[in-house]
Amino acid sequence: MDIVDTAVSAGNFNTLVAAVKAADLVETLKGAGPFTVFAPTDAAFAALPDGTVEDLLKPENKAKLASILTYHVVSGKVMSTDLSDGMTPATVNGETVTIHTDGGVKVNDATVSSADIDADNGVIHVIDAVLMPKG
Repeated sequence: MDIVDTAVSAGNFNTLVAAVKAADLVETLKGAGPFTVFAPTDAAFAALPDGTVEDLLKPENKAKLASILTYHVVSGKVMSTDLSDGMTPATVNGETVTIHTDGGVKVNDATVSSADIDADNGVIHVIDAVLMPKG
């Protein structure tokens, strides 16, 4: 299964999958890749301020939503054993994220709760918060 199908079958990424569809990124994430996706759970999206998700899913906010979602994707298959403290991989949206490995793995301020979920075209690392790009 590819990254999208793997996320759908997991059952705790319904908001992420809906957002990927709204941003027209399904075909991209079903592509050859490989991709590394830092995937926020439904609970991570629910923790955003009230109305944030609903607002982002509106057609007029498609570009902003796509920017946020591509900030969760790194080109290549980066397994947890490839991560090192302080590394700053570039995301698909062009900005970097910072990896912290002291006391557990974090991406910016989001904690990785489950790592190395293998997919045919990459890997998923589950995170407990939605990453927001600076730009």
